[in-house]
Amino acid sequence: QVQLVESGGGLVQAGGSLRLSCAASGRTFSGYAMGWLRQAPGKEREFVAAISSRGAGIYYADSVKGRFTISRDNAKNTVYLDMNSLKPEDTAVYYCAAAGAWLAATAGRMNYWGKGTLVTVSS
Repeated sequence: QVQLVESGGGLVQAGGSLRLSCAASGRTFSGYAMGWLRQAPGKEREFVAAISSRGAGIYYADSVKGRFTISRDNAKNTVYLDMNSLKPEDTAVYYCAAAGAWLAATAGRMNYWGKGTLVTVSS
């Protein structure tokens, strides 16, 4: 079992930046690929970014490529999502999640989920 707790969400103006953090506990964090997914009001949950267990592999959705950066610190059991040049369409609840396999993570097929943190981007 892996427990995930997100933080760092909030209200930001378009063009601004935020950093989301996800603290993990439980089973060995470094054994999991990690990802961020989001769900906007009235929409399906969508994949945002994933990072492999050691950080060598990184994958982004086209909608955030060049603006968002995913990273992890296995010593701190934490994964991050740095979000720059935010747009109103980035408004969503952002979920941190863990997957037992890299390919599953890139497809958004995750085994463990956090409860989410709300990001609101005003125009």
